[in-house]
Amino acid sequence: MGKPESIYEIHDERFRRLTVGSSDLDQLYSGCRWAEGPVWFADLQCLIFSDIPNQRMLRWVEEGGISVFRAPSNFVNGNTRDRQGRLVSCEHGGRRVTRTEIDGSLTVLADRYRDGRLNSPNDVVVRSDDTIWFTDPTYGILSDYEGFQAEPEQATRNVYRLDPKGGELTTVVTDFGQPNGLAFSPDERILYVADSASSHDPNAPRHIRAFDVDDNGGLSHERVFCEIDKGLPDGFRVDVQGNVWTSAGDGVHCFSPEGDLLGKILVPETVANVAFGGPRRNRLFITASKSLYAVYLAVRGI
Repeated sequence: MGKPESIYEIHDERFRRLTVGSSDLDQLYSGCRWAEGPVWFADLQCLIFSDIPNQRMLRWVEEGGISVFRAPSNFVNGNTRDRQGRLVSCEHGGRRVTRTEIDGSLTVLADRYRDGRLNSPNDVVVRSDDTIWFTDPTYGILSDYEGFQAEPEQATRNVYRLDPKGGELTTVVTDFGQPNGLAFSPDERILYVADSASSHDPNAPRHIRAFDVDDNGGLSHERVFCEIDKGLPDGFRVDVQGNVWTSAGDGVHCFSPEGDLLGKILVPETVANVAFGGPRRNRLFITASKSLYAVYLAVRGI
């Protein structure tokens, strides 16, 4: 597919103030089977992301290019960092959430709920109170391509909250078709969660839902935040103004805090996830099918 004349599709004039007109879409690497889970390490000035079917995690450095961070990866999908700077990852293969300690060893944070194994943890975010929130669809057990084919042991596909201090795992939402990406608003009063069930059912939702979050981590006032008009929502991130930058079939879609589509960054491959990074957090890294892209913006990520 050829490069579009402009990488931006403007739907609202507010989008122009969030973008840098002269900034190009840079392809930083190509050679993945399905790139996912980008997370920026500011202290190391590198991006770590997943190549799920190839059973590896990759590291990108501005001057050094690509290297292998971990292989085999146990089909790691989503990644984030906790408040102590440690890598937290969702493993399709192990059907678990793990933490990489400073010495490189792995700690299993969650792999079961009640009497059954988790489905295949997908994406993860850490709140300022150290609680770990993650989604658990069935993508990693549907076949042997992104995990190990198996029957689900959970009756529903849930969003979980984990208290790492006591190890208590709690379901916070249980009615998603396939819960996927998730993120908090800048003040952590809103939790956004994508439903990507249309990946296997064209009549299923392709939207992001929002929930109000109370001081104890309880959720209320559930509503549909936005609908995706091309493809489906997978992973996404939020900027300091509260705008949501989400993956979609034709690129990255940007929605205002009110759920208005402001504009799109057009990408020549299907986008799976995004992460803000760079020295000033104003570079949006984009994992899309086989490639890693990046573009500079006029707004910073939280």
